[in-house]
Amino acid sequence: MCFIISLFPATFWVIVGYFILFSSSKVDSNAIRAFGQILAIWTFVIAAAIVIGAGYFTLAGLCRFGDMFTMMHSAKP
Repeated sequence: MCFIISLFPATFWVIVGYFILFSSSKVDSNAIRAFGQILAIWTFVIAAAIVIGAGYFTLAGLCRFGDMFTMMHSAKP
């Protein structure tokens, strides 16, 4: 469950990284273009770290979202 939830912030960071990469490619200055490319790569690394971390949490059994889902739907009145 943590892995699926992590796709939302990871998608946000990938979109931000693509926007930075696209806008830096339109700039005439080489220094700003290089900075934009480095910044875009950094945002892609953040997105990958979120997904990898959530995958680790899910596989290690450290994710608590599944426990909360089970508790809400198995409660007896």
